[in-house]
Amino acid sequence: MKNNILKLLFGLVIVSTITTGCTSELDTKPLIELSLEELLEQDPKAVEGILSRLYGSFALSGADGSGSSDISDDAGESPFLRGIINLQDFAADAMKNRWGDNGLDQLTTTSDWTAENKFFRYLYNRIFFTIPQCNNLLSILPNVDVENKDVIISEVRFIRALANYYLIDVFGKGVLATEENFGQTESLPEASRQELFDYVESELLAIEPLLLDNNTYGRATKGAAQMLLAKLYLNAQVYTGTARYDDAATYANRVITEGPYSLATDFVSLFSADNDTSSEIIFPLIADSQVSQSFGNTTYIVNGSLNSDTTPLAQFGATEGWGGHRSSKAWYGLFGDLNTTTDIRASLFWTEGHNYEMEDYKEWTDGYPSVKFRNTNFTGTSLPSSFSSTDFPLFRLADAYLMYAECAVRGASGTDMGTAVQYVNAVRTRSNASIVTQNDLTEQFIIDERARELNLEGHRRTDLIRFGMFTGSSYLWPWKGGVKDGTSIPDTYKLYPIPSSAIQANPNLTQNPGF
Repeated sequence: MKNNILKLLFGLVIVSTITTGCTSELDTKPLIELSLEELLEQDPKAVEGILSRLYGSFALSGADGSGSSDISDDAGESPFLRGIINLQDFAADAMKNRWGDNGLDQLTTTSDWTAENKFFRYLYNRIFFTIPQCNNLLSILPNVDVENKDVIISEVRFIRALANYYLIDVFGKGVLATEENFGQTESLPEASRQELFDYVESELLAIEPLLLDNNTYGRATKGAAQMLLAKLYLNAQVYTGTARYDDAATYANRVITEGPYSLATDFVSLFSADNDTSSEIIFPLIADSQVSQSFGNTTYIVNGSLNSDTTPLAQFGATEGWGGHRSSKAWYGLFGDLNTTTDIRASLFWTEGHNYEMEDYKEWTDGYPSVKFRNTNFTGTSLPSSFSSTDFPLFRLADAYLMYAECAVRGASGTDMGTAVQYVNAVRTRSNASIVTQNDLTEQFIIDERARELNLEGHRRTDLIRFGMFTGSSYLWPWKGGVKDGTSIPDTYKLYPIPSSAIQANPNLTQNPGF
């Protein structure tokens, strides 16, 4: 159960002392009186609490509740998962935010991006909070007598690889911070996208055989490493210029055929407050309305998509509605007529009191809020709460099915189109959507099906870039480029600018082209 990993979450924090190219506060601020080495010498079992804190760095703002922050950025706005949603989903076609915050407004309209945007800084700083924490622990663990040391070390390396994956995907470069250069006082040299790709690939290949097939809920498994490898390879042509679809298919297939996972029988159960029992979720980011309160986990998605003016808060387990997020016809339009389709996924938009067209992205009633994520139990009763208890399924089996199908459509060796059709139909029939044939499996179908199945799960921008649909004018969506019906955006927007604060902290860093 999720409480097994949460119980030590707030008891321990870690020291960060490395200069990585983020703000100086991150480099030098001591978080505990004892050094990590001294702490583990006193209590080797403390490593479990520290490990929990590393996992928690993706969903929580800090160790002391929703108002605390491990870094100097805003506790509510800056958490890692919130950054993933902002930079992956709200910057893409399907979801728009109406608050008009300086920085967030530029994200939701894919326009006027600058290195001063605080939301770019938030994710960059979270990446370079998590990575040094991992390096700190990895520099000490070999000298400490702890149970299952090799597995724990592999888990920490997975967490570090996951943070580096977002650095590769979002910013395209940075610095390569490891336990080998932990504590170095000189600024680290800039690492290219290829160098970071090679490093993350080597790390995942090294730890994949060492990770457990089954682990405590919320901790990395062999399947989690395989999924991250599959995603790395799926986007390799974007990241390095060399396609690796064969390798992506290999690791997606391992997840499917070797892992202990199965599709959930009901789509809605995956996004409900008791989804910690799901057989489909491979790697979650944990939320709990009592133990791990955060404005940056699924609370951001649930509360942000509700407003008491048009949506019944209690029906979705919330006591607060922030009235911020609505989907656009770029998402719900993929289902056809929402009144007649049998696809269960199409029912997860709140249409009453809202307009189909998004004439004004700042108008709450323009566009349909997504109620895909909710803070209610799928089975049994639950009480509404201010914070969400719904875990975020960062990796799940349906994604592996669709990755395999995409690789098959792209002609990857070792794939079979018949098997690809079976996997796609398994995903679709689960949601009562019509079955498809092999002739239906085209690249356009795959990108559309990924939207129907996976939107609001942190993949959309990356998917659109891989399919050549994010920049330019070949595919337009509402408010792309700050224009109601969409307009072309430059190719430089395939990467975010390196935050100016990072460049100021590390003169070895250079800005991405176009910014």
